[in-house]
Amino acid sequence: MLTIIEIAAAYGKATNEFLTIASNVPESKLDVCVGQDWSSRQVIHHCADSEAQSFARLKRLVAEPGSAIQGYDEGLWAKNPTLGYTDMPVETSIAVFKAVRAGSLEIIKRLEPEQLKNFCIHSEKGEFSLERWLQVYTRHAIEHADQITKNLAL
Repeated sequence: MLTIIEIAAAYGKATNEFLTIASNVPESKLDVCVGQDWSSRQVIHHCADSEAQSFARLKRLVAEPGSAIQGYDEGLWAKNPTLGYTDMPVETSIAVFKAVRAGSLEIIKRLEPEQLKNFCIHSEKGEFSLERWLQVYTRHAIEHADQITKNLAL
């Protein structure tokens, strides 16, 4: 099992990887996508929203173990014209992603190993532990960085 220091380092590395890639997408490539996947613009907006949700979930996992965590339909968010996933500039979403990941990292660094077993009840996934949260959200940034990289290759 990884130490809290190793977990924090992996999370920070994933954050930096995503930010490096997302911050360097040329305007001309923001709306390019592989097949039916999301464009880089949509991925960046999704990641900002997902990380904002995850930041609140992390705090609940730490301070309110056993409580409920509400899921959301990311596909509907991406399609909603008011949320602007297909046309809003990405700079604000990159800033949101950066800020909430930084806030999450500070909390991660303060965790005690026994807190990794804290769990909440996710409305769609059932019991969801802090340890699982760390795995999911570390990997989430990397997976979406890879998705942007694929879009840039077109």
